[in-house]
Amino acid sequence: MSNKKLFKILTPDTKIYLWIIGILLLIMWFYEPKISAIGILILLYLIYYHWRNVHLKKVEWGKYIQGLTEEFDSATKHAILNLPLPLVLVEVDGTISWYNPKFSDILDKKGILEKNIEDLVPNFSIDNIMEENDDMAIEATIKDREYKVLYNVVDVSNKDETTKNYIIMLYWLDITTFNILKNKYNDERMIVSLIQVDNYSEVKNSTEEENRPIVLAEIDKRLNTLTSRINGFIRKYENDKYIIIFENKHLEYLETKKFDILDDIRSIDEGNDIPVTLSIGVGVNGKNPAQQYEYAKAAIDIALGRGGDQAVVKKIDKLSFYGGKSKAVEKRTKVKARVIAHALRQLIDQTDKVFIMGHKIGDMDSFGSSIGIYRAAKNRDKEAYIVLNGTNPAIKNIYSKIQDEHREYLDDIIGSEQAKVLADKSSLCVVVDTHKPSFVEAPDVLDIVEKVVVIDHHRRGADFIEEPILTYLEPYASSTAELVTEILYYMGDKLDIEKFDAEALLAGITVDTKNFTFKTGVRTFEAASFLRRAGADTTIVRQLFRNDLDTFMWKAEVVRNAEIIEEKVAISLLDRDNDNSIIIAAQSADDLLNIKQISASFVLTRKNNYIHVSGRSLGDINVQLILEKLGGGGHLTTAGAQIEDVSIEEAKEILKDAIKEYLREGDEK
Repeated sequence: MSNKKLFKILTPDTKIYLWIIGILLLIMWFYEPKISAIGILILLYLIYYHWRNVHLKKVEWGKYIQGLTEEFDSATKHAILNLPLPLVLVEVDGTISWYNPKFSDILDKKGILEKNIEDLVPNFSIDNIMEENDDMAIEATIKDREYKVLYNVVDVSNKDETTKNYIIMLYWLDITTFNILKNKYNDERMIVSLIQVDNYSEVKNSTEEENRPIVLAEIDKRLNTLTSRINGFIRKYENDKYIIIFENKHLEYLETKKFDILDDIRSIDEGNDIPVTLSIGVGVNGKNPAQQYEYAKAAIDIALGRGGDQAVVKKIDKLSFYGGKSKAVEKRTKVKARVIAHALRQLIDQTDKVFIMGHKIGDMDSFGSSIGIYRAAKNRDKEAYIVLNGTNPAIKNIYSKIQDEHREYLDDIIGSEQAKVLADKSSLCVVVDTHKPSFVEAPDVLDIVEKVVVIDHHRRGADFIEEPILTYLEPYASSTAELVTEILYYMGDKLDIEKFDAEALLAGITVDTKNFTFKTGVRTFEAASFLRRAGADTTIVRQLFRNDLDTFMWKAEVVRNAEIIEEKVAISLLDRDNDNSIIIAAQSADDLLNIKQISASFVLTRKNNYIHVSGRSLGDINVQLILEKLGGGGHLTTAGAQIEDVSIEEAKEILKDAIKEYLREGDEK
């Protein structure tokens, strides 16, 4: 605010009173001219007095403001010159135009005027300051001292100048001691790790009695050696379970070594026929020991849900995975299947409506499992709906069979929008063949219903349906259809399953086992036998997988254009964006495994602005770990991923890098 404006505000305006007096004297002139003349003389004196008084006050105010400004300028200069913090003024090109003695002291240099600050301070960039930054602070290091640099960009250009002229003021705060204390605090924070021997009973029962103590002692010895190496504390609280507490500074060592204790334990050979495997859960960044333990518990649950033989580090919401390269060993029990079946039966009995849904772009396992749960609900006389948003080549044949021969199912196959209308809080939702909320056909239904059941055979990922009331997650199973078949077997005393239902479930098992050649255990054949007794016709099941000529030709093209890398991995492209491309890519990846010496295959295709990657493996290469690097997931032998905002060729190069990184990590073991 200018002095003139300030003076006007603070000076009483008496002009209006003088005008009023003048008008009154003019009116009085017509009645009393003599008195009015005297009044005019007095008015003239008052006008002069007012002018003189205002002029004097203006002069006094001007002197006061000028003195105040000079005092302020002097105080400002004194404050800047004697600022206890290092201060430097630089041009936009980094040239130093002024600095105080404190700044020259931290540099331990004199005569730095007109020099460039980027040459004096390592890794310091003026460009970072000129870019918009809400923090108004950057960090820099000078001679092993760490500084937080506060900055202020001042516009010093004149009004007449066409171009802007700036000067940058840099204040240097020494935060070395603070960072030392912060790092010390972070290094000494307590980390809780839970360890479980995945196959303790299997190893113990398969080892000769005289060798059992040696094997079990060797497990304890190697875990104790690891604990000593990281200066931790270990306690064995069950035969197959341990807790290790150590300081945070040792976590980086374990992660750098990729938790090689997994390989160390697996290499135990003291007469045991089965390799010993561990699951490790590590909790980090909890607010207190209780929360650290909860994080570790959640982490080991995920490790076990992914098939074991791996370590999971949980840092609040971030999960890191290590290991998991070995095949999952079947360790399910029929007792658990029976318990799950009885629990699901009770949940179905307690509701009026049951909604069943698999993953988006459903396959035969997803759809067949949905039909199996649908039959379970119908057997309990409940309203049941299968949520399906359209068909695709993977289920086109079975859906056509429904339309032609089993139209009674059509009324209960609904879209996601209709499901949202029909569902309410009391409804039951059964999710099959996936556990990721973003992958289901109708994610909104999960928010509507209060009771959700998850039945899946995929290794558990970081994204999981929140608080399901019942979870049957078995990565050891060949397929979700196998799990659903067992549930149907134990759900009631009376066997009541339609021939078509049995064929749908058998088709689901067939497609995920690749005609009973992959991940096929004793329980798989038992489930297939049960379905065969229920009337499933293997000839009809095979007919459900027939393709049309165009699909066959596209698959042949993908196989013909395959590129072999590292002499054992095949990569190919299906550069088509149509409704069938994802399914054709998955089937083509299966076909590539028939090539001699190929251990893993990947096929990329375009769909809805995404590049979809289908990965398949014979078991020697874990395609799940490879595609998790790209944000995907799945199984050791079957996995997928989606990559956004890249071309198909760029996605191919990203995939190649992930494969090479995986193989390099394996070579380092």
